[in-house]
Amino acid sequence: MGDLFAWLLFFFILIGLVVMVVYQLICLADLEFDYINPYDSASRINKMVLPEFITQGVLCLLYLMTGHWFMSLLCVPYLYYNVTLYMRKQHLIDVTEIFNLLSWEKKQRLFKLGYLVLLLFISLFWTIYSALEDDEHTF
Repeated sequence: MGDLFAWLLFFFILIGLVVMVVYQLICLADLEFDYINPYDSASRINKMVLPEFITQGVLCLLYLMTGHWFMSLLCVPYLYYNVTLYMRKQHLIDVTEIFNLLSWEKKQRLFKLGYLVLLLFISLFWTIYSALEDDEHTF
């Protein structure tokens, strides 16, 4: 039963990460179509970057602590990318360069979104599998 709750927790954390990345993509799309000014867009995205990085780190740590090694290994490249961005101080969007880097920032977040959706489907599979396995043991 504990494994099922762990997978549910992972699933909801991944949903939160997907929401954060989609929010950043929406802000970039609004900027591209001139619905929002560059300062507001950059400040909204920059407010979401550190919570996204911290949530991803916590998720990877939770995978390690619960012994789900495969999922932890799947999270390591994304975590490594986030850590290198943070160490190089390239994690925040510069207001003056936002139009020059708009396509790169959108591609970066689309790759993150694809990666997170892959992790989400794997987590959903294991959640269902754990629920069915727990159901078999109750009879």
